[in-house]
Amino acid sequence: MQVCPVPHPELPLEDHRFSDLLGHASWMKLPAAVRRRFGKRVRGGASVAYQGVVTHMHMNWSGWVLAQASRLIGAPLPYDRSCVGKPAVVIVTEDIAGRGQFWIRQYGRASGFPQMIHSSKRFAGITGIEEYIGYGIGMALRVVEENGALLFKSDHYFLSIFGKRIKIPKPIAPGDLVIGHHDLGAGRFRFSMRLRHAVFGNVLSQDAEFQDAKE
Repeated sequence: MQVCPVPHPELPLEDHRFSDLLGHASWMKLPAAVRRRFGKRVRGGASVAYQGVVTHMHMNWSGWVLAQASRLIGAPLPYDRSCVGKPAVVIVTEDIAGRGQFWIRQYGRASGFPQMIHSSKRFAGITGIEEYIGYGIGMALRVVEENGALLFKSDHYFLSIFGKRIKIPKPIAPGDLVIGHHDLGAGRFRFSMRLRHAVFGNVLSQDAEFQDAKE
């Protein structure tokens, strides 16, 4: 896949947003390939596309109910187990106006159109980074390094309505979400997602392996 550069003089080539959140010591523990992917800013209006395949998908009964119900608000969670072995594409686009990033994830299915998941990462809030899925729903994230992997862990969920921000109580929140970026070497990496609920256990998990974009 190709990177389509669009000149934008206001944006530097280097992106320190993720390294600043993580801290220098933890940032330097990441493999060089991970630092390169998250340390280079996509020029305004341009996109980077990563192509790969889904390698794992699991839902228990509560995860299936949650994933199906979430389709009413744009399907922010994978909901079709038949995605395993099917193509996956991740597209990252710089948000010029919001100084964040738009993420599009596409997962193939055994039949029908691929599932499309849209979200926006914004460098804001008390944790420094938040992810929005639309409909006023967002999630504050904590960025950490663990065993050479870059992890995004949910801190809390919130709802923005009529200009007010309402923190969703943990007992009725979807659960603890961990999204991981794991370098596999040779220009490859694994995207992982784990959603665990205090009552319902391991609700949903998915893995996909991708190849670096060609610049």
